[in-house]
Amino acid sequence: MIATEGIKSIALNLGADKCGIAGTDRFSSAPAGFHPTDIWPKCKSVVVFLKKLPPEVIMAKNPVVYTHTAHILYVALDQIGMSLCYHLEKLNIHAVPVPTDDPYLYWDAENKHGMAILSMRHAAFNAGLGILGRNSLLINRELGNMVYIGAVLTDKELEPDPVIDDFTCPSDCSLCLDDCPVHALDGVIVNQKLCREFSCLRHIRGWDIYTCNECRKVCPMRSGEKGTKAKN
Repeated sequence: MIATEGIKSIALNLGADKCGIAGTDRFSSAPAGFHPTDIWPKCKSVVVFLKKLPPEVIMAKNPVVYTHTAHILYVALDQIGMSLCYHLEKLNIHAVPVPTDDPYLYWDAENKHGMAILSMRHAAFNAGLGILGRNSLLINRELGNMVYIGAVLTDKELEPDPVIDDFTCPSDCSLCLDDCPVHALDGVIVNQKLCREFSCLRHIRGWDIYTCNECRKVCPMRSGEKGTKAKN
């Protein structure tokens, strides 16, 4: 098994804020067709990396700011993934980048339910980069839920990072569930139909504008564990 500190250092030098590794065995609960080996049969490990969203972006009243910043982060993560693949090739590790956002194939039009080819939040959880909060968002210990996620599949067994099991959402907190304007959260999953119809505005000129991020904004762990402790 190949040690991973050098690989993670490459990702960080390329601009990632955090990086972790997961073996494909941790994706056993993935739906049929959405396992890393369904994407690329040679896959043996998944390299996952995070970039932080500037914290005040979600406080802007004009939704164009959040939308534009999100698109920039998607591009930045995809660029990190591509560059990481080239670096891994030099180490004789073949790699495949996973699209950070679009495109993907699965779409249930009636319920407005889409599924990316790989669940990035579950990949990040499996790579020890955080927990899945009641708002369904990944929460990193230091960066909170203000992160976007990228991933690369590799054909080598890399040393995996331990899954996080020593912090959780505050036991008595239900702010994200209570404050969701359309009650799209149940503490485990998001009702995408309710969420999309309220939070995604299709502009007459063809742009998608993200108009709601309450579940991210009200979370006491938005800035990580330190933010939670500061409020207690």
